Amino acid sequence: MSRHARLGRGFTLIELMIAVAIIGILASIAYPSYIQFVVRSNRAAVESFLLEVASTQERFLVDNRAYATSLATLGYASLPSTVSPNYQITVTAVAGPPLGYVLTATPQGTQATNDAACGTLTLSNTGDKSVSGTGSNCWK
Repeated sequence: MSRHARLGRGFTLIELMIAVAIIGILASIAYPSYIQFVVRSNRAAVESFLLEVASTQERFLVDNRAYATSLATLGYASLPSTVSPNYQITVTAVAGPPLGYVLTATPQGTQATNDAACGTLTLSNTGDKSVSGTGSNCWK
């Protein structure tokens, strides 16, 4: 075998650096998209949970002629695993007449940092959905 045959095996440093640069560019594009996907999915999980709690509140009202003042009263001893690491949920009873409640989902940890546009989500007994941030498409 000649010298040229031995040089044809393997990668040069330039080829390796080009491959690393391409991977870096792809990662810099993909990572922020992934983070936004995670934030939206966490928000969707808490929205679903708030709607479930609202439904449970209405059943509680029919049975007890008052709204529950805590999640434990409604039978939620703990938050679902999809909600608890990212949001803190509170129930606030509104003295009447008419009776009412407000469910509040306050983001915590990285969810609070990455979802500042929406911030705290609230849902009332009248169905009013609001956010503390400036985001416009926070509730789906």
